[in-house]
Amino acid sequence: MTQENFWWYITVGAPKEREDFLASLADLSGCIGAEMSESASSTESEVRSRFYFVCSSPLEHWNKVVTDLLLPWSEMRIVDMGRVENREWHTKWKDAFPPKPVGSKLIVMAPWHDVEASEGRIPVRIDPGSAFGTGYHESTQIVLELLEDLVSEGARVADIGTGSGILFISALLLGAASATVRDLDPAVLDEVRKNMRFNGTDPAAVDLAVGNLLDGLTGQFDILTANILMEPLLDMVPRVRDVLSARGVAIFSGLLAKERDRFLDALHAAGLSEERELFSGEWWGVSARIHGAPSRG
Repeated sequence: MTQENFWWYITVGAPKEREDFLASLADLSGCIGAEMSESASSTESEVRSRFYFVCSSPLEHWNKVVTDLLLPWSEMRIVDMGRVENREWHTKWKDAFPPKPVGSKLIVMAPWHDVEASEGRIPVRIDPGSAFGTGYHESTQIVLELLEDLVSEGARVADIGTGSGILFISALLLGAASATVRDLDPAVLDEVRKNMRFNGTDPAAVDLAVGNLLDGLTGQFDILTANILMEPLLDMVPRVRDVLSARGVAIFSGLLAKERDRFLDALHAAGLSEERELFSGEWWGVSARIHGAPSRG
């Protein structure tokens, strides 16, 4: 049997009131498809969703991805995991990723879409099975919408926890000159390079490496993006001023609306001031500058 003839699956159980979040979790995890599952062992108060993942990465990798995403949600749990053989729907999952307009300038497209479907927008081509950040999740869309009005020609970008690479790739397509890109997971780097090729990104413009948050980052950046979880964002915020240029802006997402006040307190304590906030569903994101710094005009 060839490697392409099976998928990994992970089943997640959640209270019925969290059913909507299971759909968001599917995109956050980078799975290639999901379906609600019935189980004799589940209760009337619990719903379950089975997420399917490409087999090019080991099951241990996907287990860690899902486990990390569930950390803020003690009421949600991994029920089981394993391997499933080829099924008829494997040729149809692409239909779940139609071109997605974001903001006023961008449209996220899978590599198999015709660029003529871009509707006059800038196409951002991302493999939806690659890593977190397909462009279909609210937290990613928040960053893209904030980003599109902040990128200026020649801007220097830092993208922390890059996932699929969608944020820095979009910034370069919008006119940025270079990007310094870090992710804690070495498994995503090949996926990022693949998405760079889909978009014609110049490798010479990108410093791509494994790295934890801002560790080892040098230089002054005009734009910093981070679409990750609340706790690592809080760890990073006190050092953001050190890597922003005088007029630089940081964009943070991956935050729930209920986490807004706590995160804003952390921003203010770090000498940063919020500039623009966006909500989408239960998700929230914010752009911020060094307190007292003039905005780019």
